[in-house]
Order: sequence, then structure tokens, then C-alpha cells
Amino acid sequence: MDTLFSADEPAGSSILPPLADRIRPSSLGDVVGQEHLLGEGGPLRSFFDSGIFPSIILWGPPGVGKTTIALLIARRAGYHFVRISAVEAGVKEVRSIIEEAKRLQQRSKRTLLFIDEIHRFNKSQQDALLHAVETGIITLIGATTENPSFEVNAALLSRCRVYHLQSLSDEHIRAIIEHTMSTDDALQKQHLVVADWDVLLTIAGGDARTALNALELAASTALPDPQGRRIITRDVLERALQQKTVQYDKKGESHYDTISAFIKSMRGSDPDAALLWLAKMVEAGEDARFIARRMVIFASEDIGNADPFALALAVSVFQAVDMIGMPEAGINLAQGVTYLASAPKSNASYVGLNNARAEFGKRSSAVVPLHLRNAPTKLMKKEGYGAEYKYPHDFDQHFVREHYFPEDMAPKKFYNPGNFGREKSFQERLRVLWPGRYDDSEPVQ
Repeated sequence: MDTLFSADEPAGSSILPPLADRIRPSSLGDVVGQEHLLGEGGPLRSFFDSGIFPSIILWGPPGVGKTTIALLIARRAGYHFVRISAVEAGVKEVRSIIEEAKRLQQRSKRTLLFIDEIHRFNKSQQDALLHAVETGIITLIGATTENPSFEVNAALLSRCRVYHLQSLSDEHIRAIIEHTMSTDDALQKQHLVVADWDVLLTIAGGDARTALNALELAASTALPDPQGRRIITRDVLERALQQKTVQYDKKGESHYDTISAFIKSMRGSDPDAALLWLAKMVEAGEDARFIARRMVIFASEDIGNADPFALALAVSVFQAVDMIGMPEAGINLAQGVTYLASAPKSNASYVGLNNARAEFGKRSSAVVPLHLRNAPTKLMKKEGYGAEYKYPHDFDQHFVREHYFPEDMAPKKFYNPGNFGREKSFQERLRVLWPGRYDDSEPVQ
């Protein structure tokens, strides 16, 4: 059980705390990232401005500032800060903290209880907090990497505000590293130079603590060059961390080549190759949402109506990635990739859109026939808007042959359904509905 300053070393101690603790922000202005919560107009920013805080669940991936925010809340509001880990604490310890909070409350001192990994508390442990949270004996700040809707019971969740923290961007991580190297006394003495940012940022994966730990470890193993500098290279990082890193430039040629190979493998219906390129991107720290977005596009561009469910699945994968985050979201990506790669393919919708666009490029106008126009006013009806429109649902099989093209244009085929999956049935139906236009001999112009 830690209090606000229990991690501080005694005066004169030669033992330095870990780098991530040494450079932890001491004010809100020093925090990097989470602008949607801490920036101007953000919900947490308003609490800091007022100094009055509710009980809060901070949900987000590791190393994005959950502990830092809890410490800053305690400092801003003058709370007695108590920190426990849900992995180690039990109901007995929770009750002891609550009793101490009651005693402090009598002396007008408020208590903030920070529970790390609160999703690991079982129901009885969570229930032990309910009364103290509801009556204000303690202000609870819970940190979790899991969706609290699934892991925190409804009674406790209803007494807290939930805020979703986001992974830090590469720009955020780099800003933290550069600030650290320029302000931390111990690192300044080592004259560090980061020569391979891509590798360090890949190792970090949006986690500031991981980035700082990697920097500190690499600094301790790098040998000074003739100028006394310690150069942090790929080799130094791999040797210090005992792990290989994928050669992958997130903004350069490797990024575009890999996503191209990934898309073409799915288009070629090879799920094994697609999984390989997915694994490379995941291991290199590629933005999982970028991968998922490309899969959503692929589902319509390359599968289309051959399997209409492909788009629904791809959108679900994107939502899962956004909700869960890496590394677990890699499982969702793998499910989506194997389905999309294995599904029947058709680019007919995509080609049809391009054909229609090309047609409009040749035309100066496309006048809507009167019978297709909307007629919301009496004057428009008098002018003939909507006149003689035939409502398909009034006819047999809910279809009537009608002219739906611009008034000066003969019907023309843009969409050419394939012979696979659902599109085969579309093709057969359209041949019946529009004889001549959808005959096999009728090409798309």
C-alpha cells in the first residue's frame, strides 16, 4: 500500500527510482497525450479546474497515463493518496483503508483510493467499496486495461464516471523521450543520442513506460563513442532487450509495400500469406485501426455482393479493434483477415461506380425525369413533378419496368454482377427484370 510520496527515496540515497517514476509529470501541463480528456473543454480538465472530483474508472492500454492522472488528482485536491493493486489486495485490506479514511474524514482530510487493475477485483471485493464510494468516505480512482462494462459490476460502475484513455501516438512517445533526455540528470550525464527512432517507437507500441524502460536499459548497455556519446541504435536496443525487431518504417517504403502485399494476398484468396503480412505489421507496431480500416475498404472493393456479410464482419472487426486495443485485438484482425481472404471475390460494385462516374464525365447534364422528382408542394404537383410515377410495391413481385435514367439518356449497363456467391443470384434476377441489358452478350461499356 503506497501513499503519495512513499516511492520517494530518502535524502542522500544513491538509489535512483526507475526512469518512468523519476520523470512522471508533476502538473497537468506536463502530461503528454489524452487531449480529448485533459485538453481545453475536456471532461477531466473541468474537474481539475474546479478541484472537485467524482469517483472515476480510467480505462485504457498500459503506459498511457492512468497512474499519473490519479496522482495529479490527489495533488490538485489535497487528498490522502492510497494505492493498492487488485492482484494483491483483499477485502480485509479494503475495509482497513475505509476505516482509516473515516478517521481522516473526521479531521477534514479526504482519501483517494487508487486501485490498479481494478478489473481483477472479484464481486465481494468490489461490493466492499460500494457504501464508502457512495457516501464519499473515499474517492475511488480505478485503472483497468479491460472494458469496465464487462469487468466491473454494475453497482460500482453506476457510482463512477468512466473515461477511455487512448494509446499514445509515435509523436507523443517521441516528445516524452526527448523531454526526458533533456531534463533527467542521470540521462543528461550519459549524452544519449537516439539513432533509430523507428525501432524505439515500435518497441514502445504506444506505451510510454515501455519506451522509457527500453531507453534506460539501452543507455546502461551502450558504450560511449570517441566523443563520449552513447548512441542508441537498433543493435543496442535489441541487445539490451534481448529481442529482435521487425525492420519496418511506418511512414516509408516498407509501410506501403507491406500493406500492398497484405491487400493483394487477401484479393488473391490466400489467407496464409495475408496472415503473414498481418503478423509483420502487428509485430512492427503498425496502427491496428489503420489495418482494420483497409479491411473495411477491401470488403466492398474486392468482395462486394459476392458475400455481403464481408462488409458487416469487417466493420465489426474495426469496432472490436477500437474497443479492445492491442495486443488482444490482433485476434479480431486475424478472424477478419482469414474470412476476407477466403470469401468469394467480386469488384463489380467498385467497377460499376467507376463506370457511372466515367459516364458523368462525358455528359454536361443529367436531367431528372418529372416522374422521378419529389413533389412536396401543390405547385410542384401542378407542374407535373412525380406525375405518373409507378410505385413498385403496388405491382406483382414488387416490380414494374420503368425508366429510371436521366430523361435524355437510354438505359446503360454499369454494374456487371459476377458468377460467384450472392452475386450469381443478383445476375439471374436482373436478367429477368431487365431483358437485353443483362444478357451475357451485353458488355459493360
